[in-house]
Amino acid sequence: MTRNRLYVIILIACFFGTLYFLYHSTVANSTDLSVCLIKNVTGYPCPSCGTTRAMMLLSKGALLESLQQNPFGILVAFSMLIFPFWIVYDVLKKTDTFYHFYLKTESVIRKPKVALVLILLVILNWIWNLYKHL
Repeated sequence: MTRNRLYVIILIACFFGTLYFLYHSTVANSTDLSVCLIKNVTGYPCPSCGTTRAMMLLSKGALLESLQQNPFGILVAFSMLIFPFWIVYDVLKKTDTFYHFYLKTESVIRKPKVALVLILLVILNWIWNLYKHL
């Protein structure tokens, strides 16, 4: 993936993620709407179900409750807060630090042992979501 394409995709994802978070935290009640296709079709939560609620808890300073809701919420919140500023910095300074970070991270994740651990963590999170009847 090219640097510019990656930057555009990340910025668009963060923009729409922020809009969804703001809508969800100001207008919608967190139990009103489920946009999870897996949960809507099967009735069972996916590994990322509860991420928005976890981010809402985190925004209120409830770190432990956020972790209990879904640990992915912290990763998503961190990404949505840091990545756009990092990308804007790169564009303004004409550097590629975020792109190099992405390439390095991708190369690490592609290692079988690392990928296996990450897949196991996703499966454990999914089991946790099923256990909580999310």
